[in-house]
Amino acid sequence: MKKTNVTNTNIGRRSFLQVTALAGGGLMLGLYPKIAVAQGPPQAALNPTDFIRIAPNGIVTLTSRNTEIGQNIYNTLAMLIAEELDVDWKDVRLVRPDAHPKYGNQFTGGSSGTPGNWDAMRQVGAAGRQMFIAAAAQTWGVAVAECTTASGRVMHTASNRSASYGELAAKAVTMPVPELRSVKLKDAKDYKIIGTSTISADTKDILTGKPIFGIDVTVPGMLYAVMQRTPVLGGKAVSANLDAIKAMKGVKHAFIIEGRPLASDYPNYLFQDPGFESGVAIVADSWWAAQSAREKLEVKWDAGKWGTQDSAENAKKAVELSKQAAMRTLRKDGDVDPVFSRASVPNDGIKTVEANYTIPFIAHGTMEPQNCTAHFKDGKLEVWSTSQIPQPGRTATAQLLGLKESDVTVHMVRGGGGFGRRAYNDIMLDAAWISKQINAPVKLLWSREDDMQHDYYRCGGFQFMKGAVDKDGKLVAWHDHFVAYGEGNNFAHDGGFQPGEFPARFVPNYRVQSSVMGLGLKTGALRAPYSNSTAWVIQSFLDELAHAAGKDPLQFRLDLLAGTPLPLGQREQGLNAERMTGVLKLVAEKSGWGQRKLPKGKAQGVAFHFSHRGYFAEVAEVTVLANKKIKVNKVWVAADVGSHIINPSSAETQVQGAVIDGLSEMMQEITLKNGAVVQSNYHQHPWLKMSQAPPIEVHFLKTNNPPTGMGEPALPPILPAVCNAIFTATGERIRTLPITKQGFSFA
Repeated sequence: MKKTNVTNTNIGRRSFLQVTALAGGGLMLGLYPKIAVAQGPPQAALNPTDFIRIAPNGIVTLTSRNTEIGQNIYNTLAMLIAEELDVDWKDVRLVRPDAHPKYGNQFTGGSSGTPGNWDAMRQVGAAGRQMFIAAAAQTWGVAVAECTTASGRVMHTASNRSASYGELAAKAVTMPVPELRSVKLKDAKDYKIIGTSTISADTKDILTGKPIFGIDVTVPGMLYAVMQRTPVLGGKAVSANLDAIKAMKGVKHAFIIEGRPLASDYPNYLFQDPGFESGVAIVADSWWAAQSAREKLEVKWDAGKWGTQDSAENAKKAVELSKQAAMRTLRKDGDVDPVFSRASVPNDGIKTVEANYTIPFIAHGTMEPQNCTAHFKDGKLEVWSTSQIPQPGRTATAQLLGLKESDVTVHMVRGGGGFGRRAYNDIMLDAAWISKQINAPVKLLWSREDDMQHDYYRCGGFQFMKGAVDKDGKLVAWHDHFVAYGEGNNFAHDGGFQPGEFPARFVPNYRVQSSVMGLGLKTGALRAPYSNSTAWVIQSFLDELAHAAGKDPLQFRLDLLAGTPLPLGQREQGLNAERMTGVLKLVAEKSGWGQRKLPKGKAQGVAFHFSHRGYFAEVAEVTVLANKKIKVNKVWVAADVGSHIINPSSAETQVQGAVIDGLSEMMQEITLKNGAVVQSNYHQHPWLKMSQAPPIEVHFLKTNNPPTGMGEPALPPILPAVCNAIFTATGERIRTLPITKQGFSFA
């Protein structure tokens, strides 16, 4: 895949450092970062914490507070500290912390790692550097302003003296702690680490098979557990052949977990409340023994109220609701109805387009299935977890077991993918409960089938669209009746719609309405929540309107962005038209949009989306073969994520991974029959194969904006870009996913 191209175009109340001496004369620095993070649980009160250790030999050990799940935040946060500390990256070592309020908000998700740490972590490093300079200046009897730093050393050029941070550590610990707002940060032109590609600190361990993932954790005396969960949400295990299971080789325990009832008929699971479902636990001396015993398990279930739920029936109900008056209006600008009525007036020039889009449920399908190791002993609990938000898991687990939170220790372990799934701590609760029941350490490991059939799924939904263009090809009206899942005025978790999504404010007559129907299925955040589905609908329908207007689809978007938008509403985070125009023009240039005559069956499609503070535009070139097999020949991505790309190689792979994820989502679907999930493994919920993956060319447009993350915003545009290309190549519009519903598949 091509090398990344880069094109140039306050923290609130005082934070502070606490300094303590380490054995051997080392130095440890800690920060209280008061950072507002857009997504995630409320931030707990902060206590002193340590981010930096300097050993006498100059080795720098940095604590990276966020969970590493493949997004390389482990390196990124350390790079920010190391840059301003002014040490060489080769001398840096990284460690993971435990989950604890003293570390502040350890939420990993929402592409918030970079924006949530950009200022704070650099200030930590800069304050540390300033303390070393102060120590050297006092030792030598010179002015602080006369000292400089480089590569973990303080220099005084006038006297030709220098000392390493390790030599100065004992003295530095006695220096006054700088006011973080006053520390001088480096000029970007002097960066040596930020903007340079670095290999992840644990790449070698991964390549050599070191046990660094949650699934690898072992502790002395550990047993292995599996759990057969209720197949229907809210169901309950009534009885099971426990005596027969206990008699099987290797089995130590088998028992029913009662679980707890849903908080309401509407299962709106939040980060802080992962639920605790009924099921049967089997504990054995090996996972294979536990899983083998599970195959002989016979359980009588009470399915509860959702035992008759069926996906086909839900789809029928959605159509019925779409024909009725919407339950509520989410946004209304101007008046769409008079515009639509003009379509019947001869020679008025108004053209209308109607289209119904169906969004499927999909699973996360992380490569590493859910797992957690727990050890309850003497009234205290120790947990090894891959959680994306471990602190709420610690809180919920303590509450479930009736423990003080201070008696629960959660060790953060690298996860093999997360994409939002590990933001839910249900596995932590189950493992902790089982360990307490048997009073022994236990590893609870899910099978792939468990993972596929007991997920917090990306929520499905139905969008009934209508739009109008005038005689000049201008978009003049937009209506969306969103039939969603939920209850009353509440959408299912991460199953709603942001009424301010583009093209809101850029269309004079704009209306979004919604109706809601019940759902007995856990739903939750999946990479680029909301955006991963709504971008496909919005950008596909924009394409339909562009063709109806007789306009080039890319120019149609540029024209729309060039209009004068309505003012932002209260608390709205609207798209910046100038930034989006920049990436759209860049991707047009790099892809050669409209510059080549493509043969029959081959076409380009374009789409863009703003989400998680990132601006992304993408062009996909697609060939559709006679048998409706699709080959994505190449993808071009243009992105604006601010002024700096902290780790270019990591940024590029994040974008490429997001594109691959998006292409995979075009083939995926979760359905319900008799209340239970039908799909059980990758053969029914596939991922893109390596042979199907296209070359992905990534270009970053640097702008004068704070750096933001990119784990999520690169994903949404790829689905509509490919679908739009398919339409141009074949004349067939994909309005229902997966693409197999209309006979398409990847070659």
